[in-house]
Amino acid sequence: MKHVIALDVGGTGMKAALVGADTTLLHEARRPTERERGPEAVVAAILDFAAELREIGERRFGGPPLAAGVGVPGVLDEDRGVAVFAANLGWSDVPLRALLTERLGGIPVALGHDVRMGGLAEGRIGAGEGARRFLFVSVGTGIAGAIGIDGRIDPGAHGSSGEIGHIVVRPGGTACGCGQSGCLETLASAAAVGRAWADASGDPAADAADCAKAVRSGDPRAAAVWGEMVGALADGLVTGLTLLDPGVLIVGGGLAEAGETLFAPLRTAVEERLTFQQLPRIVPAALGDTAGCLGAGLLAWDRLSTEVTA
Repeated sequence: MKHVIALDVGGTGMKAALVGADTTLLHEARRPTERERGPEAVVAAILDFAAELREIGERRFGGPPLAAGVGVPGVLDEDRGVAVFAANLGWSDVPLRALLTERLGGIPVALGHDVRMGGLAEGRIGAGEGARRFLFVSVGTGIAGAIGIDGRIDPGAHGSSGEIGHIVVRPGGTACGCGQSGCLETLASAAAVGRAWADASGDPAADAADCAKAVRSGDPRAAAVWGEMVGALADGLVTGLTLLDPGVLIVGGGLAEAGETLFAPLRTAVEERLTFQQLPRIVPAALGDTAGCLGAGLLAWDRLSTEVTA
């Protein structure tokens, strides 16, 4: 059975799959990144995991994988296949595509940004299926996006498109790790909501999910924290909508798990801020935590198609 390797590398763990030509997940597995042992150990863990998947594919499906797709966080040079920098993994200038190509016996390998891989899957086979232009925004520990056009993700001229979390929505506000102040990520990420709710509730262990639960129970302190987040997120999203004019806006990540507690006020807040812009459909992501693997698989099949037609 024809298949490809898909790897979704996160800050602490890796999700992987063998993906069929019809995007069926034929095999799924997870491993830690082992980042506590340093960047070299992370790279070794990725290579070992990929080699293990190759062996499983050969044993179960009668032949080796045809290609591999890998999504990783941080700054990438997709043309050269180099993982330029990732603060949470501690690496810099890792020639990951070349290392994987060698370890996997010379098959084509595609390297992409983890959020953009999730966006690729959501746009092509998930919540945005059929949309010519879409914007995918992941609202989790941080905030990042993916710009979809005709079923593909635009990485930008320098590989850093979609960084909507670093749009300044509150000038002079909270300092951000990127060096600016008042970035969307400092106000509307799940981490930011968790911090704000921990302060407001007096419970240092409280997180964004606890805040959403308190909103549903009618707690006015939680409503105030949630309202600040929704307003900031709407401001950032309207900037993205104004620039990109997508037909569908897909919101994923941990905060989206709040469901209509998030989406009902967010749709209203976005619509209230529009003047001449067209309101897109605003929908939750549909693929859950399989989106990254599915996107990496799609990227691998795309890479294989490019190799065949070249």
